[in-house]
Amino acid sequence: MSDAHPERPADEVPPAPDGPAPTTEVEWRRLDQRMLLVNPVQELIRFFPLVIGALVVGRSGDSNFWQLLGIAIPVAIGIVRFWITRFRITTTQVELKRSLIGTTVLTARLDRVRAVELTSSPIHRILGLAKVEIGTGSKGSEEKFALDALAIPEARELRVALLHRAAVEGAPAATELPPAYDEATGVPAPPVPAEDEVLMRLDPGWVRYAPLTSSGSVIAAGVLAVLGQVVEQLGESLFDEEDVLRLVLEVSVAVLIPVAIVVFLVLGAVFSVLGYFVTNWGYLLTRDARGRSLHVRRGLLTTTETSLERERFRGLEVREPLGLRLAGAARLKAVVTGISSGESGSTQLVPPAPRKVVDRVGADLLGYSAPLVVPLRQHGPAARTRRWTRALMGASVVPAAAAVVCWLTGLSWWAVVATLVVYPAAAALATDRYRRLGHELTAEHLVVRSGSLGGERAILQRTGIIGWNIQQSWFQRRRGLATLVATTAAGDQAYAAIDIPEDQAVALADEAVPGLLTPFVAGEQLTSAS
Repeated sequence: MSDAHPERPADEVPPAPDGPAPTTEVEWRRLDQRMLLVNPVQELIRFFPLVIGALVVGRSGDSNFWQLLGIAIPVAIGIVRFWITRFRITTTQVELKRSLIGTTVLTARLDRVRAVELTSSPIHRILGLAKVEIGTGSKGSEEKFALDALAIPEARELRVALLHRAAVEGAPAATELPPAYDEATGVPAPPVPAEDEVLMRLDPGWVRYAPLTSSGSVIAAGVLAVLGQVVEQLGESLFDEEDVLRLVLEVSVAVLIPVAIVVFLVLGAVFSVLGYFVTNWGYLLTRDARGRSLHVRRGLLTTTETSLERERFRGLEVREPLGLRLAGAARLKAVVTGISSGESGSTQLVPPAPRKVVDRVGADLLGYSAPLVVPLRQHGPAARTRRWTRALMGASVVPAAAAVVCWLTGLSWWAVVATLVVYPAAAALATDRYRRLGHELTAEHLVVRSGSLGGERAILQRTGIIGWNIQQSWFQRRRGLATLVATTAAGDQAYAAIDIPEDQAVALADEAVPGLLTPFVAGEQLTSAS
């Protein structure tokens, strides 16, 4: 008797059995083999004092054993580090494993990835490698999960996969556009990789803004401190103390001080220019074709490629310290969720550049230009009085201190008269600080601005505000002022409207995020404050 069931065609797939589908184990992978050339060099640099000590000890004897040992140990550590290191990327996390006597496994969840940074030192660049650092916003000691190192094309593909949660194996490139269709045949055409949109490219002429930043001055101060110690030691060994004292007395202080200031300014300018080029050479800000992430590439000797996920953006910070502001320049930073303090440097989008460039890039990212150019509401006479009071009281310390010194030492009282120049400077500072103080609401953002010497305009997405703090000191209460602090999970996590009238503070908070204050403030107070 024939079978009651018809025969199944040979090409028909049998039905899947009941129960969960079997899962495939993701294999562990090694880092790029060219790291066998990089790791030993890195270890030699790390153990440089030990290597120098071994070379010195070896020269004092007849054997080269210690010299060879001092070099062999770091090289062996570098080679062993490569062989014991594995990594893999599953559907949920990145794992890094090191196994020698024991096994250590570091993990980073894919849904916690906030930024990916590719770094290539000179030796990495020569070998075509990049170190992949994954920022997860962790508050712990290991804020960046690092894979050192992969081939640059592989590292860039991994960056895209991590940021956009794409499958690492067997998935089309995340930078490909949806397939186009041939109108004649209706058959999908092969996908075409889409180029990133260039938002900003560094103009070498912007180096003129470098001396207006504080970085060069900090380096110059350190260099002068080291030179001072060297000169002091040389002077003690080469010259008699009485001769040095006689030389100092012969040279007028009126000459020494201007010369010292000029030397400091020149060194600061030189180091600022060098630092600007080394850090920002080749600076390029791009946005991927689908608008999902931003990429920043920069660096002369060591190149860095930083990628930030667009969905994590909650606003912008326009940093405009006094020097840059007087020159019509500023720098731009992103306000991004999940970026820890150790990763805050990766959020810079535009280095010191003309303000019109900062405004253009900011408008491209926000979708409209209003938050960058809108006039701000000032905080009234009480806030102005507070700026003047604090500036003049601070300035009064200088003449008072000079008077005490003159009284104790018998110096001419003209020294006190000379210090009175601080009052016009304090008046100018108070005027500028009040003029810079303000706030405003746009369709989607809260804008607050403050600061004169280190000014900043913070543009915070209203939907990203998760709470409010209304702070008052004793002096603020006397004048009916308050500091309204918007709290958020992004950026600095707190953005303040300083010395705003109390009633305006409550009204601004309620208007910016309607309903957020309702459980804490009576309805009558909100109505009257509005």
